[in-house]
Amino acid sequence: MSEKTPPDTGLNGAGEGAEGSGSGVDMPWDSGVPVRQADAGTRLPDLQDVSVLQEMKVRVHRQLLERLNLSNIDALDKAQVVEEIRKVVHDLLAREATPLNYDEREDLVTQILDEIFGLGPIEPLLQDPTISDILVNTYNRVFIERNGRLERTDVRFKDDRHLLQIIDRIVSAVGRRIDDSSPMVDARLADGSRVNAIIQPLALDGPHLSIRKFKKDVLSAPDLLRTESLTPAMLELCQGIVKARLNVLISGGTGAGKTTLLNMLSESIPAVERIVTIEDSAELQLRQPHVVRLETRTANVEGAGAVSQRHLLINALRMRPDRIIMGEVRGAEAVDMLQAMNTGHDGSLTTLHANNARDALARLETMISMAGLNLPEKGMRQQIASAINVLIQVERLSDGQRKIVSISEITGMEGEIITMQDVFVYERQGVDEAGNVVGRFRATGIRPRFTDRMMAYGVELPLSLFSNIEA
Repeated sequence: MSEKTPPDTGLNGAGEGAEGSGSGVDMPWDSGVPVRQADAGTRLPDLQDVSVLQEMKVRVHRQLLERLNLSNIDALDKAQVVEEIRKVVHDLLAREATPLNYDEREDLVTQILDEIFGLGPIEPLLQDPTISDILVNTYNRVFIERNGRLERTDVRFKDDRHLLQIIDRIVSAVGRRIDDSSPMVDARLADGSRVNAIIQPLALDGPHLSIRKFKKDVLSAPDLLRTESLTPAMLELCQGIVKARLNVLISGGTGAGKTTLLNMLSESIPAVERIVTIEDSAELQLRQPHVVRLETRTANVEGAGAVSQRHLLINALRMRPDRIIMGEVRGAEAVDMLQAMNTGHDGSLTTLHANNARDALARLETMISMAGLNLPEKGMRQQIASAINVLIQVERLSDGQRKIVSISEITGMEGEIITMQDVFVYERQGVDEAGNVVGRFRATGIRPRFTDRMMAYGVELPLSLFSNIEA
């Protein structure tokens, strides 16, 4: 089946292999048909024809249910089911009074298959590898993020009920529920994509659905160099930091690229080491042969059975890890992570949300206080200063670019203040006519203290790497 939708609409046609989290046989196929521009030689419906196609889709759906027994669809071979449904739908469409060409029939068949096996109108967006986020703001407003920028699409659901049925299909597949008593939920699709849904009465305008797509192809060091997220000198330093078993904290805002950078840094961990990863939602894709992956668990419908990151971290310490990688610290588990870094688990890595490096340290203090240990401020800061060696700040700029904006060394304490020094920084210089941020990477001229430790691990960096010139 050929793709007919222009790339800027984010509507690449989904093939028969679209995976879904449920059969969805009770799903009414009366979703709205996206309004799209036609390719040369292809007649797609004008605005006034959309309702005609929608009504035709409803009729074909009802007739298909009458002709096929879909009650045991999950137990059948999917390829055979798809082919059988395709034949029946083509036969039913051939009997319709409204003439459709081959491409138009294939388009309607694809939409019907998406309703059965996928997530309805947004299934093509899930299949588009250029899209990183899908944001459904009520049934008739669907946005995507592509290359760091938000775009509105022509995709829409029929109504709130249709959107609610898709949301229920997602959450029921992972044993969750969403209703008036539990109006917001986190879930995960079969491919690893993260899902958040919130409905009325909390969402005043109707159901909202957010999907952070799981990247099957992890960006590697060459990819980050190609996108100018960092420079070769910064990459060499980052790789040396990991090889020298320095503890690293990656800080940044939502969507800034923290997990991507964490994946890239993990490439430098020797294959002989035992790594334990702890995440709320599994996103890390380490390639080492000795990796133990742990994931938190939310409470069941009775409110029991929850397993937090802190519980997993305490258990991980009993699993003889060489390194611990925590996807993100958000609360009291920060205390246990810092203690692990301070007690023999050098080379550990983690991330947190913060707008800049100094804010990241302040957030860590707040998380430590959440553990209820009643430590004085100076005691908390001493824990942080002794545990973390390097703080890397990442940022998504206004034009969608993702950059490492600073690599800083935590040098210790001065009085009651944690001291740190920047080794590399990104300096913004303005915005060009196209709205792209213009700037440069620069070494500060400071040779970090941890270079002595790096030499002890056989990592030697030239002094010229730290020269106060453009990186």
